[in-house]
Amino acid sequence: MTAPSYQFTVPLWQYPGEGSWYFVTVPEEISDDIAALTAGRRKGFGSVRVTVTVGASTWQTSVFPSKTGAYVLPVKKPIRTAENLTEGTPVETQLTLTDF
Repeated sequence: MTAPSYQFTVPLWQYPGEGSWYFVTVPEEISDDIAALTAGRRKGFGSVRVTVTVGASTWQTSVFPSKTGAYVLPVKKPIRTAENLTEGTPVETQLTLTDF
């Protein structure tokens, strides 16, 4: 089976509170698909391993389920800096599930 891959563009947002964590929210339809494909295979906190490409940057991380049911993707500072991303910036994201 080829690893499922998705493309979407959504705004970058900052989690309120300490830590200055930044995320993009995976669209609901894609989140539903990821949840169905990974049922019984998720890691701690319901996380799912992914490979992400934004602009010229590619890295491995995990997406995490949020209270709304959609997955959220953390975007580290080195990526935000390299791709010139600030809060509210639309982020063109290529997301591929790993460990398939």
